[in-house]
Amino acid sequence: MKRHGISLRKVNIIMLITAIIISLGLIIAMNITSSTYSEMHDSTEKLIKWQLSSADLLKASDYLTEQMNSFVVTGDRKYLDNYFYEAKVAKRRDKAIEELENTHGNTPAFRDLYAAMQESVSLMDKEYYAARMTVLAYGYDISEFPVEIQNVKLIASDTELSSEKMKDMAISLMFQDEYSNRKEIIYSHTNNCIEELDAEMREEQAIFDDKLNRQVFIEHLLTALLIAVFLGMVILTSRLVIVPLNRSVALIRDEQDIPIEGAYEIRFLAKTYNLMHHTNEQNKEKLTFEATHDPLTGLYNRRGYDFILSNVDLETSALILFDLDRFKMINDTYGHDMGDKILIRAAKAIFGSFRAQDYICRIGGDEMAVIMVHSDPSLAKLLEKKIHLINQDLGVKNGNEPTISISVGVAFGERGITAETLFKRADDCLYKIKAGGKKGVCFYKAEKKKKSKKDN
Repeated sequence: MKRHGISLRKVNIIMLITAIIISLGLIIAMNITSSTYSEMHDSTEKLIKWQLSSADLLKASDYLTEQMNSFVVTGDRKYLDNYFYEAKVAKRRDKAIEELENTHGNTPAFRDLYAAMQESVSLMDKEYYAARMTVLAYGYDISEFPVEIQNVKLIASDTELSSEKMKDMAISLMFQDEYSNRKEIIYSHTNNCIEELDAEMREEQAIFDDKLNRQVFIEHLLTALLIAVFLGMVILTSRLVIVPLNRSVALIRDEQDIPIEGAYEIRFLAKTYNLMHHTNEQNKEKLTFEATHDPLTGLYNRRGYDFILSNVDLETSALILFDLDRFKMINDTYGHDMGDKILIRAAKAIFGSFRAQDYICRIGGDEMAVIMVHSDPSLAKLLEKKIHLINQDLGVKNGNEPTISISVGVAFGERGITAETLFKRADDCLYKIKAGGKKGVCFYKAEKKKKSKKDN
């Protein structure tokens, strides 16, 4: 080497300095990548928070409707107390508006949410009217109720109705098409708001994806340069370097860790590569979102169902298992394409029959489930009516599609219940319905031996 005027020592020093510069550049690039990812994560968290806050308005509106429905159906004052606690104390609707106004004051998303709020507030007049009729029908002292109920003026013809007819009229007001149509307006505005926020999140994620792709490219480029420098050093060093390096190259091609052995230079290369490899793998895992929704129906899939069931309060929830009757025969007779259409239709019917706060899942081929939060056995009649309406809907001929029906098993949570027990109860009920002629609903009832009040 000296004959050519270049000493191995000088070449090694030059290569070492070059390697240090590239390594520093790689560390800086990795820090920038980590910082960009953190920024993207924070931005996504904020947008998700705003989406959840917006969804709270819809949940609060549904909760008010649910409590008023329960009051006019049962006459139980606790539902009216719940109604006014939500409207005057919890104020989830007002908080959702305030949260979004602080960040999206004059945007389409805020305007849609505000419109949903206005419609929800306007709808309360009809709810107050139904509540006033219920108070009179059950003979309560009107002075014991909130001023909003006291101030309602009934039309003359309604004041002359009998108690039973007043009850029927109040129920009719809460379940008539006009009320449902106005609720649909609230759903539409709220969903538009959430879609606007979702579009904003996708746009920001696209920007961050471009930044991350550029950073990963720089990291790969610096990694390639670093490997080239060290390969040059290997050629000019002893057999102690060459043998471990050959083994390392093969492992790198297989995307495996390099063993820490050989000369100092090779050990340094191995540690650096392993660090980069692990860092890139970790970044890929962080940036990969597991799919939680069924691509055919848009419902939560089994992974989402398991996650939700393990996180909700089972004691105050109900598990509703659905099974499509004769689905295998339809698949065999009409083909899988028709089967998919039937699944989609059934999923839409089920989805449209439950509250926004409930979780609708497809857990198997033709098996679906609803995790109905904040529920208790007092809702059994309401659930039975929902199932009846779903079966009516699915029993109507739609083009060339065959009609179908559903069998349903329901189990309500109780103190100390586990997910496995809740599922088994609902599944046992579903089996009874399937074995007893299908097309119906069965509710789990506890054994009569559990009649001691000590357990309560």
